[in-house]
Amino acid sequence: MASFPVELLFGIYLGILTGIIPGLVAWSLGFVFKYFTGVTIPGFGVVVLSVALAGVNGGLLALADPTITQSANAVTITTAILVVLMISLYAHSRGDQMGATFPKRLSLKQLRERTLAADVRGALAGRDEARVRVVGEVADMEGYPPLSDELRAEIGASEWTFPADLRISELESRLAERLKTEYDLGDAAVTVDERGRASVVAAPPFSGLSKRVPDGKRAVSVNALVPTGVARSDEVTLITPDAQVRGTVVSAKTQRAATGAGPDPEATESVDGADDDADDDERAPQPVRAPTTTGGEGRITVAVTRTDADPLLKADRARVVVESRGVRREYELLSLLRRAGRRFGRVTVGAGGPLDGASVGEANVRGAYGVAVMAVRGASGWVVAPKGSTTLSAGDEVFAVGTRGELDAFREAVA
Repeated sequence: MASFPVELLFGIYLGILTGIIPGLVAWSLGFVFKYFTGVTIPGFGVVVLSVALAGVNGGLLALADPTITQSANAVTITTAILVVLMISLYAHSRGDQMGATFPKRLSLKQLRERTLAADVRGALAGRDEARVRVVGEVADMEGYPPLSDELRAEIGASEWTFPADLRISELESRLAERLKTEYDLGDAAVTVDERGRASVVAAPPFSGLSKRVPDGKRAVSVNALVPTGVARSDEVTLITPDAQVRGTVVSAKTQRAATGAGPDPEATESVDGADDDADDDERAPQPVRAPTTTGGEGRITVAVTRTDADPLLKADRARVVVESRGVRREYELLSLLRRAGRRFGRVTVGAGGPLDGASVGEANVRGAYGVAVMAVRGASGWVVAPKGSTTLSAGDEVFAVGTRGELDAFREAVA
């Protein structure tokens, strides 16, 4: 007869070996019953079934059976039974939890509507922002020439900051647009997981300046004293001896003065992000922002109509006046809401949910969920500040205002 520790270890081994199938059965029962019925199976019934499946008749009564407790292998068998019980109880508990939290009526669209994991948002970028980083090798897009090694490495090392409450599908579309804008890519496709890791497939730039010039416009460059802070897409007025021309900046480059000398034509800084400093590689990564000019003598390229292009082509030099693009009141509104602890949220009405076929008044959205409905977008278009008689249908998008918790509860209830 083996020593007690050896029999104990053998019993643990035997319990793990024979407890795999009972554990799977216990998990399946816990998950299926909780998911479809909302009922939790009592743990006693699960362990009795699991021990029976493990080959010991009588379930828990086997622990009191003299033929087992007084046999030569009593320690081994009893330990194995206890291990099977623990495996079954744990598997049942995990299955029950997954059944309670698993999305109902699961679909590919619902998976894409999920947001980044809460712990990732908090750990990476604070309370209201999340950082998405590109992982793995940037793949070439089928049908396009391959990316250069430099561009591939630059994209692969990039990180991007977005609002933390964006859905994954929105993160993917926004990141694809920012990649195309930042690197002038011909095309880009992005897949983001819940941990904020992005896989990128990209096509190299197949055009330069012409890609940024709107249809029907012409790009013209002139020498000028470029103001500090000019960025791409700014509206400017170019004043020449013959005309005043208004256009949109597509590129600007300024000269930076060298120490103890005049302007160095080789030392330039542009709104395209080009920088010839030798110590660029030693700089710490900076947050992504719109590249702007540092101000001074340089050249500015603007998109203008064909008629306005003629006086610019004849002029050797122009004066630059930056035009105001107005105050963005929507951003001020969002700032006020955030200061008051409120957020905007977009919720899609689910089929068969409490809002499907009901009016805003009947659903009592404000009283039941604590949120205010600001607008509804459905098949017939937008309805701003909807009345109580506005009827909602499956697929309609409801734009509501409330606290983060209220919006999350509202989304869970109507999805």
